[in-house]
Order: sequence, then structure tokens, then C-alpha cells
Amino acid sequence: MANFIDRRLNPKGKSLANRQRFIRRARGEIKEAVQKSLKDRTVSDFAKDQKISIPTKSTKEPRFRHDPTAGGEHERVLPGNKDFIEGDQIKKPRQGDGQGRGKDAAQGGEFDDDFSFTLSQDEILDIFFEDLELPNLIKTALKEIKVYNWRRAGMTTSGSPNQINLVRTMRNSFGRRLAMRRPKEEDIEVLRQRLTTLKCGATPDSDKREEIAELEEEIARLEHKRKWVPFLDPVDVRFNAFVREPVPTSQAVMFCLMDVSGSMGEREKDLAKRFFMLLHLFLKRRYERLDIVFIRHTHDAQEVDEHTFFYSRQSGGTIVSTALEEMKKIVHERYATGEWNIYAAQASDGYTQTGDASRCVDLLNQELMPMCQYYAYIEILDEREMEVFSSEESGAELWRAYRTVARDWKNFATKRIAKPQDIFPVFRELFAKEGTEAKG
Repeated sequence: MANFIDRRLNPKGKSLANRQRFIRRARGEIKEAVQKSLKDRTVSDFAKDQKISIPTKSTKEPRFRHDPTAGGEHERVLPGNKDFIEGDQIKKPRQGDGQGRGKDAAQGGEFDDDFSFTLSQDEILDIFFEDLELPNLIKTALKEIKVYNWRRAGMTTSGSPNQINLVRTMRNSFGRRLAMRRPKEEDIEVLRQRLTTLKCGATPDSDKREEIAELEEEIARLEHKRKWVPFLDPVDVRFNAFVREPVPTSQAVMFCLMDVSGSMGEREKDLAKRFFMLLHLFLKRRYERLDIVFIRHTHDAQEVDEHTFFYSRQSGGTIVSTALEEMKKIVHERYATGEWNIYAAQASDGYTQTGDASRCVDLLNQELMPMCQYYAYIEILDEREMEVFSSEESGAELWRAYRTVARDWKNFATKRIAKPQDIFPVFRELFAKEGTEAKG
């Protein structure tokens, strides 16, 4: 008897409807698990399928059962009994004997493991977008599937009649007939004419009668072979083959710039990471090839990997223009503006060295903005500062300087955020421009 082993990533016995109902019921725990995983996941693999664990108590489903606290005698039929017979006394389970509910006590009794299962890419995006308060229209745009085109891919032996390749079919037919030495009609006609000449002549002698018999036999053999080797056989037929392939798109590079000085704490970095994740997700849906460049800065700037970008500690002052200089250098060295769509996302708490803001404005206006497809700047404040800086024109020196750039360049956006729900307004303008001003 064959044994079947269930190796699916999700638990058995869960239909799609049951799965959706379970996710709705345990949404709070699932959302919390996804939020915790943001710290461990990289920007580039954020939207991939993810295995998460939630407490088992969250997976319990409502069911009808007997009230264990009800008194009196009960007669029940309990299937599956292999241990007891009538008259046996069943030991009452212990419900705690003063040992508490710590780890040591759990080793001697029952305990629940975490329940692990895999969330699909769309389910992760739904939970992530819910936190960002994305409108449904934008959710659909971000989760769109790839667009494919049909491309010629040689020949195939099966297909639609309207895709028959006559040239290749006739070539195969000719090669098969040549290899199998199919008699030609012209050769048979020559033998027929010779046979007719012999029959129409004077009374044939024995030699001519023998030649006539040979000709008749040869003509019959050749005609039989012509029928056995048809002019066109099903094995000769070839069809034009087509395969689906993704529509080729332009390549893009995404620059992530962030202030990592002491004033940028874990909360600020977490908000910045969410911002970068959403921008990366937007671009990845539209470009087949997408590079990510991480540039961090204090009083100087350097290109680093993602882990160093988000988690490495560094002290020093804050000079924002160093990051813009580093971005300019990398663009000229590796990303020709005629071949790459360049996007930039900058996160900062708004502080920079006195006088550096004007240098940033010059770099943006003269060097970077002419090359950039889109540049988004977010200033991360706490909620009290958000109330103080309620006006778009009020703020620190860097914010006021960047507002002048935003007035001159339509593809430059600035926004202040203090919590995850504030992130999406930065992208609203980006989506509005999409399709009208986007390159490639």
C-alpha cells in the first residue's frame, strides 16, 4: 500500500475558504508576526512568500462540546476508546498543584507549540498595505501580474491549422520521400510509354512478351510503393511555435539615502525601512531589472550593504550633501542616464550642518534632478513635532531648502512622517504621475 506524505507548506485539511476565514480570525496575531518580521527581512525580498509562527491558542476554532462543569451522571458514546472498559475509573487530569505555569512546570504537563504556516505574497502585501492605509485602487496596481507577449520559438509538431508552416512542411516531405526513394511519376510514365509501344507493335515474339511482363510487374511495384510512401505524411507537418515571455522593460536603479547619526534611532530607521520597502515594491512591479544602492551618511557618506545600512551604529555630525555627492559619483560611474531610470529615496530627521542646506539645493538642481526619474524625501519627526510643524513651509533649514527644490521640480516630493500610516501620502503623487511622465 502506498504511503502519501504531505509536504505542502501549509497545513493539510485547509481549503481556500477555510484559510481565508482563519486569516481573518487570527489577523491580529498574523499582523503582529509580519510587523516583527520586517526587522529581519531585506528590502529586496520583502514581498516573497514568508513562513510565520503564531501562538496555537489563536488557531482554535469554535465547537460544540459538553460542559465539563455540569454535574450529574452522563451516558456518552466516545469513539476511539482503546484503553478502558466498563467499570474502570478514569484519573482526573491535574489542573495545577501550586507549581505555577512557568517553563519548568510545562515540562511535566501539556503545553502548546507555536503554529507555523506560510503566507503568500499577496497575503503579505494585503497586511502591509493595511498598515499603510493604501486605497484599493493602488493595491491592485501594486499587485498586478506581469504582462506577457507571444514570441516565435521555432517549430512544433502540433498546433492550430492556421499556424502550419508550409515551407518547413514541404521540405520535410521532400526529405522523407527522397530518403525512402519514392518513385517519381515521370519514371513510371516512361515505363508506361514503353509498355504501350510494345503492345501496339507487330505480334510480339517471346522476348517481347517477357519484356512486357517485366514492365507490367515493375509498374505495379512502383505504383504500390508510391501509395506506401505518400506525398504528404502527418509526420511532415510543422507548425509555427510561440512562447510567452515577459514584456521587456527598461532597467532602473533605486538609491536609498539615510542619515545614520545618533539622532536617528530605531523608530526612525524602522519607518525609513518601511518607506524604502514600499518604493522598492512599486519599482519592482514595473522594471524587470532593478538595482538598489544604499548610501548612509553622518559627516561623510559611503555606499554599504543593506544590513550595514539599517543596523550598523556610527557616530558623527550630520552633513547631508556628502550623501548627494556620493550618489552623483555612483551614477556617473555605473548608471548612464540614457540607459537607466534613476529613483532616489532619502530619509532624515531634518538636521544638517549650518550652511549645508544651500549646498544640497545646488547639487539637486544642477546635478541630480536632471538625471532622476523621481526623488522622494521624507523627514521623520515625532508626533509632537508634527503638531508644531503643521505648515508645509515651516521647519528646519534642510526642510525649507528642499521645499524650494520641490517648487522647481515636479518629480521631487517632500513629506513628513511620524508613524506608519503617514508613509503613503508620499506615493500618492508618484502614482498620479505614473503613465504620463514616466520614462520607459
